[in-house]
Amino acid sequence: MDKRLAEPISFNLAAADAAAIKDLLQTTDKNLRDALLAAARAAAVKQFGHNIYIRGLIEFTNYCKNDCYYCGIRCSNPNARRYRLTKEQILSCCQSGYQLGFRTFVLQGGEDPFFTDTVMVDIIKAIKTAYPDTAITLSIGERSYASYKAMYDAGADRYLLRHETANPEHYARLHPAKLSLANRLECLNMLKEIGYQVGTGFMVGSPYQTIDNLIEDLLFVRAFKPQMIGIGPFIPHHDTPFHNQAAGTMEQTLRLIAILRLMLPKALIPSTTALGTIAPDGREQGILAGANVVMPNLSPVEVRKDYLLYDNKICTGEEAAECNLCLQSRLQSIGYKLVVDRGDYKEYVLFTNARKKTVCS
Repeated sequence: MDKRLAEPISFNLAAADAAAIKDLLQTTDKNLRDALLAAARAAAVKQFGHNIYIRGLIEFTNYCKNDCYYCGIRCSNPNARRYRLTKEQILSCCQSGYQLGFRTFVLQGGEDPFFTDTVMVDIIKAIKTAYPDTAITLSIGERSYASYKAMYDAGADRYLLRHETANPEHYARLHPAKLSLANRLECLNMLKEIGYQVGTGFMVGSPYQTIDNLIEDLLFVRAFKPQMIGIGPFIPHHDTPFHNQAAGTMEQTLRLIAILRLMLPKALIPSTTALGTIAPDGREQGILAGANVVMPNLSPVEVRKDYLLYDNKICTGEEAAECNLCLQSRLQSIGYKLVVDRGDYKEYVLFTNARKKTVCS
């Protein structure tokens, strides 16, 4: 066996070079693949035990000013049925989630100009007033430094902004010309500077993606050191230019989750809905590959089918309580449990507790 393959699997992905990573991504050796996933699983258990953090996902708008070629809610899709949740509807979602044990709410939406800084600050403050022991994660795209700062000062704790691909040429093939990787990365740097727990990530198997692109993504994430890493398989949407493209695979996604866990052992890594969409046990397999977060949907059932970034999305018809019980059962079947916890990145816990007193006073 190639020595380059053996060392990174067990211990050294925090320093592995591109050649070693490429070997891991391309190997057909099942024993090697299984050892990689087992090492990642052990690394996650060492950090978190068999505990899985839950985030309550609230998809509050599917309006978006952007026209990303892979996305079902792109602005040029005439068949998307648009909606916006009111502040009262968002708070109702939070109430339901809080009663079920959720202590993190993820507000996710397209880049909708309706949700100005004033509107977002009002929503964030309302959630923090009603549920001061919870964390708020935002995932609402590219904004200005002043905007990010205003929402942070209002009480937002985390921000998810996938870089999508670390290669500028590849980025340009997935997005219209007005969107740039340079601006995306600048937004990530601003978020980190302000003090958010920051998440980034990428699609697996997106159109035109190469192994070398994936290696660039991994090396970027390792260097950036985010607190959260979100990756999932590309799944085509029927109303996009990429509707005929092949989906990303579970196998490659699992390997990448495992590599990221070994690169950044303390990171918060979701096992995504997209994984559960391409395979019935996809989310469980993601946990067994080193993921430690799941994100059940708290959005009103009547709008879930309208927040369709990709085709065949799961869990669009279940009530929040039903979805939560299903996840608990699935995780128990593989020896894990959901925990009632904010689930902060460990180094942020003391900082967050001190800040919470200031924000909510």
